[in-house]
Amino acid sequence: MKVILKEDIPKLGTMGETVKVAPGYGRNYLIPQGKAVLATSKNLKELEHQKRLILRKAELVRTDAESFAEKFRGLTITLARKVVDEDKIYGSVSVADISQALEEQGVEIERKMVKLDEPIKSLGEFQVLVQVHADVTAELTVRVVKEE
Repeated sequence: MKVILKEDIPKLGTMGETVKVAPGYGRNYLIPQGKAVLATSKNLKELEHQKRLILRKAELVRTDAESFAEKFRGLTITLARKVVDEDKIYGSVSVADISQALEEQGVEIERKMVKLDEPIKSLGEFQVLVQVHADVTAELTVRVVKEE
């Protein structure tokens, strides 16, 4: 019996995939639980239509993310910090500091979008990644200077 999966099922397949299962498993478990539908020509056409809609929506979200990422490209943030030694700063510059500085410049983002491996603990210029979308990232320059 061939069925179209409506959700991911471990060791069987992923959502939207057409798989062959034992007739009793499909008839008694998958279909009544709403985890699959019978693979008829009507259901296959509906699946293809749903896939096209999802892909179109995903492409729109991606283009929106690209245009949002353009705000970060070439953007430089300057943060002033107290200095302990020659080039070591007192404390560190974290993701929260960077996202707050971006909001002050009129770019509102979530903290989790800023990808910083470890807090910045010295003076200088640093390249920081901003992950706007799963496929879209932008680089941001963070300049840490001595507070006067």
